[in-house]
Amino acid sequence: MIIQIYAFTEIEEAVQAAEMGVDQIGFVAGKYDLVPGELSFSEARALRDALPTHTTPVALTMATDVDEILRMVDAVHPHIVHISTDVEDVPETTMAELQKALSPSIKLMKALSVGGEESLALAKRFEPFSDLFLLDTKVVNMPGVGATGHVHDWAISRRIVDEVSIPVILAGGLSAENVAESIRVVQPWGVDSNTHTNVLGDNVKKDMDRVAAFVTAVRNMERE
Repeated sequence: MIIQIYAFTEIEEAVQAAEMGVDQIGFVAGKYDLVPGELSFSEARALRDALPTHTTPVALTMATDVDEILRMVDAVHPHIVHISTDVEDVPETTMAELQKALSPSIKLMKALSVGGEESLALAKRFEPFSDLFLLDTKVVNMPGVGATGHVHDWAISRRIVDEVSIPVILAGGLSAENVAESIRVVQPWGVDSNTHTNVLGDNVKKDMDRVAAFVTAVRNMERE
């Protein structure tokens, strides 16, 4: 089970999380004044370069322009590019352009908001243009998809996992307390935490005890 944690801003915390067993270290690459935890490209590159070699650096972008996203990739060198804008802001045509332009070694992860039955159709639309999906929760008046701390309907997420052929990371309100049950229900390729591994009430700073508890909960569940 892949464990992905967002959104690191401090190199020390990112490295510590990797040493705890977090497989994919997520960070927000690009300062657009849209979401918490934004790093400049140079800050993101410094964090990425400090990670242990066994760790996968994942760069979340709120950009919608192909050239701007590629500029980030050239500056930061992530292994995965996470498209986290509102779903229709980066449509299939843009995803296809990105797929064509990116090196085959760089994966493209599309964040999808999970609601009702329409989410299944959304996954089918974007499957040909994505290497991975991140299934998350959309809240009105918040930019992009995710970082809400809210759980969505795991039954819908399970159906998406069953019906698509690409790896799926489950996100949306996951914590040490509920991640094991989410894995049992959804059977994803990976799980992701942001809000519930932060210091309580802080949009940016990670609580390393909560990160450790999340990793332990996932690994204990795998041993059941």
